[in-house]
Amino acid sequence: MKTLSRRMFNFFLGGLAVAAAFGLAPSVFAAEDLSEVVLRVGDQTGATRAKLEAAGLLDDVPYRIEWSVFAAAVNLHEALKADAVDIGSAADSPTVSAIAGGSKIKVVASWSNGGLGSSLIIPANSPIKTIQDLKGKTISPTTRGSVAHYLVLGVLKKAGLSQDDVKLAFLNPSDASAAFQAGSVDAWGTWGIYKARSIGTLKATVLIDGPGINTGNGVLSATDNALSDPAKVAAIADFSARIDRAYRWSKENKDAYVDFYAAFTKQDKATVETLYPDEAAFVRKPIDDAFAASLQNVFETWKEAGVLSGELNLADYVYRDLPTN
Repeated sequence: MKTLSRRMFNFFLGGLAVAAAFGLAPSVFAAEDLSEVVLRVGDQTGATRAKLEAAGLLDDVPYRIEWSVFAAAVNLHEALKADAVDIGSAADSPTVSAIAGGSKIKVVASWSNGGLGSSLIIPANSPIKTIQDLKGKTISPTTRGSVAHYLVLGVLKKAGLSQDDVKLAFLNPSDASAAFQAGSVDAWGTWGIYKARSIGTLKATVLIDGPGINTGNGVLSATDNALSDPAKVAAIADFSARIDRAYRWSKENKDAYVDFYAAFTKQDKATVETLYPDEAAFVRKPIDDAFAASLQNVFETWKEAGVLSGELNLADYVYRDLPTN
């Protein structure tokens, strides 16, 4: 089924509003109407699917999901730009970079943990003790335009350093991991599973975390084509609600989350437990003027750093009509 009638779609959205008010899963309204919808979901490292499965939130999906796994946000956004997937989650900084690069997407939902999760890490026994010690060092911000790149630029500014004071080695996550392990880079801006494995396996330490530099906004983006289809919009609303429920599951079931993420990252529980606050801090944020202004600030920061150029009104790239609960 490609479309829903306007009457049916309005009924569906009305049901979602009721569901939000009473904390119910939106899928209870959609089981029959969305049965022929295929939602193509881009998933960084497979973490979204794995967590939803661990939380039991994929057992009653009223539409079919086609999953595609990507190593990093830049790869996921390439797929969104090519219309190879309908939706995908990434930090706000690579999302803004993608929009500036011409991707026809809109942000439909956002969660924030205040900047936790992305970190600049250093090897065990590194002589680097402060961010000022980064002068003259080689840093991998992982991929250009990534949340880690944004963090590295902010760290340098905080230390009173410029990009000319260091060597930036842009690498995909697996190559950055190998370079970090081999000692070819002195510090690595990273996140998620890559951070967990480096701390757990390599005994890396965090030089500085994202709060105060990064927004901590993780955003769900959808293609304009997907948003032109009312049935897919309904499925996207349901999917975003499941992500929200998965974050609540993490907060309310710490032991289960630690067990899941330890298995997913192949790290010991003690390591994962130290990373748990990054996950537990996420809360859903409204897609409003303040959020649009936050995206605009990210764009202006990229411009100041010489990463992006031109003019862009990010308010044009937010979709405000999904219900939140």
